[in-house]
Amino acid sequence: MVLFLLGMAILVAGYFTYGKFIEKIIVPTDRETPAISRRDGVDFLVLPNWKNALIQLLNIAGIGPVIGVILGIKFGEIVFIIIPFGNIIGGAVHDYLAGMMSIRKDGANMPQIIRDSLGKNFFGVYSVFMCFLLLLVVAVFINVPASLIDGFFPENPIFWWAVAAIFMYYISATIFPVDKIIGAIYPIFGVILLAGSGAILISVLWSAFQDPSLLAESAGFKERMYTTENNNPIIPVLFVTIACGIISGFHATQAPIVARTMDSERRGKGVFYGMMILEGIIAMTWAAASIALYNIAPEYMDLPPTSALRAMTEHFLGSWVGGLTIVGVIILAITSGDTALRSLRLSVAEIFKVGQKSLAKRFLVCAPLIAIVCVLLAWSNASAESFKLLWNYFAWGNQVLAACTLMAAAVVLFSKGKPGWVALIPGMFMTFIVLTYILWTSPKHGGPAGFGLSLDSAYVVGAVLTVVLAAWIWKRGKNNSRKSN
Repeated sequence: MVLFLLGMAILVAGYFTYGKFIEKIIVPTDRETPAISRRDGVDFLVLPNWKNALIQLLNIAGIGPVIGVILGIKFGEIVFIIIPFGNIIGGAVHDYLAGMMSIRKDGANMPQIIRDSLGKNFFGVYSVFMCFLLLLVVAVFINVPASLIDGFFPENPIFWWAVAAIFMYYISATIFPVDKIIGAIYPIFGVILLAGSGAILISVLWSAFQDPSLLAESAGFKERMYTTENNNPIIPVLFVTIACGIISGFHATQAPIVARTMDSERRGKGVFYGMMILEGIIAMTWAAASIALYNIAPEYMDLPPTSALRAMTEHFLGSWVGGLTIVGVIILAITSGDTALRSLRLSVAEIFKVGQKSLAKRFLVCAPLIAIVCVLLAWSNASAESFKLLWNYFAWGNQVLAACTLMAAAVVLFSKGKPGWVALIPGMFMTFIVLTYILWTSPKHGGPAGFGLSLDSAYVVGAVLTVVLAAWIWKRGKNNSRKSN
């Protein structure tokens, strides 16, 4: 109970302290934003600040801060501290820097930003990896909400009908102007999301104040919790499992969508840094609900996260309000999946220099992407193991993108004579996490194919490679600084 309340307080305080510190490094100005200078009525146009904030929140707050923390809280109460600290110095900084780099590059997507800061070779690898990840995101964020919708009709399964409906919505939201669908319906979705998360938070706190042990580690919880002994070391597995809430590279692919609709750089802290803090609060809320459920009924720790989700909403909110909260989680997934496909369209069009003002060209770019997603959906539903593998690659691939975004930001800051360590330190930490995970994981360690090294060996090799990469980033930033002077 104490760690949970402390973590929530840290998140709020972090926005007003560390967030202000990062803002002073960025130095927002009154320069013309791409929403004004490049207005095309499709992707570049001005939206009200409150809409931009809600769009950013719904873009980034996918199922990660719900499904991810339902799994992640199995590492124990320490999650209540790791989420806020990781969010403040990692995730929120990542999102803020990604958004501001896009604004100052005329609304550029991440591949172009990577090309300018890390070079053509890095750009090529990153672009392929990013497109692959976004395809996984779209597939996952169709599969999960369709499964949740299907759960409302146990007697008459409608999974594939739900898949078709969600996919058709994604295509519409991707090819039509941003203000026509996304800008119009996201405020409604935002209210549902915040109301559902608020309801579960109030209910859990009410129960926890009567019984503080609900937010601690019971004996039954400890028997099933994730530990190094059962192939779940906190480093690196926790930071791969909680794919959002702490830090998420997917967010950098979403930032340009909002960067193209903002009328002032000065709104960046609230829209980018602030919405990530709010996502952290949402993640903490679901983490609290999860550990409470696991203490009440430890057997749910052995079941799929969607089963735990349904159980906790019904327990704390009742069947009716709990059902509405499930709808909120479905919205979380859908409102990240639609913009993932939109971001993918924009990035591919930018890479191949295909103009996106005409509807025909937008659909031309989307058509092959739609075909690939269909293949991924069919494969992921072939078996439970296929979906587990899909989620795993999405989770660690997501953190590869986060590390790359922070590397690019560090180079930009160093090149301008600014303290690039604010991006370099979290960027190198995530690099170490990803390298360690890939070096360690293998089927014998309960994961996908990897190098299968011992954990200690993975730590050593990962640390050496991280230090080498950090030196390269620092040197590249300093070299760019000398060239610009």
